[in-house]
Amino acid sequence: MTPPNRPPNRPPNRPPNRPPQPVSGPVEHPLPTALRSADLLAEAAAQVPEVMPWDLQALLQQAPPPLVLDVREPAEYTLAHIEGSVHVPRGLLEAACEWDYDDTVPTLVLARQRTVVVVCRSGNRSLLAALQMQRLGYRDVRSLRTGIRGWNDAEQALVNDTGQPVHADVAEPLLAARVRPDQRSPAR
Repeated sequence: MTPPNRPPNRPPNRPPNRPPQPVSGPVEHPLPTALRSADLLAEAAAQVPEVMPWDLQALLQQAPPPLVLDVREPAEYTLAHIEGSVHVPRGLLEAACEWDYDDTVPTLVLARQRTVVVVCRSGNRSLLAALQMQRLGYRDVRSLRTGIRGWNDAEQALVNDTGQPVHADVAEPLLAARVRPDQRSPAR
């Protein structure tokens, strides 16, 4: 109920007979301390189990094997990937995990109660993706600690987009980091 001395449309904190003052310039809102990528990775590493390449190889020999989910970009996946892996780029992951989206991947949606091992090039994107999948209700999701690079270093099999084997020596430069000089921190 509106107090008797205040018109019904006047907010309680505005003095009577004074019009609202326009805001000049941007409104400043205090921001929380910004996180860095390393902070997000540390949070994910504390919550997501990680497996090494030899552990994943052993898991793949079990029945039923885990679903291997590769979250790299399409061009990366095309060059070399683990045979039988499901490809969903990281940017499409949340929609791919749910029904009723253009990006829905039924195999992935149905894997909520199955072991899922998420892989990327080095193990960072897979950690973040696995954490999101936990939040989306996946029961047993893990990350490949060293990524496809570590899988290749352990001389585990990779194939290209046509299913042809990719030799470890051929895959190595394809999987290498390519940080340009302009991408390096000026503080170093």
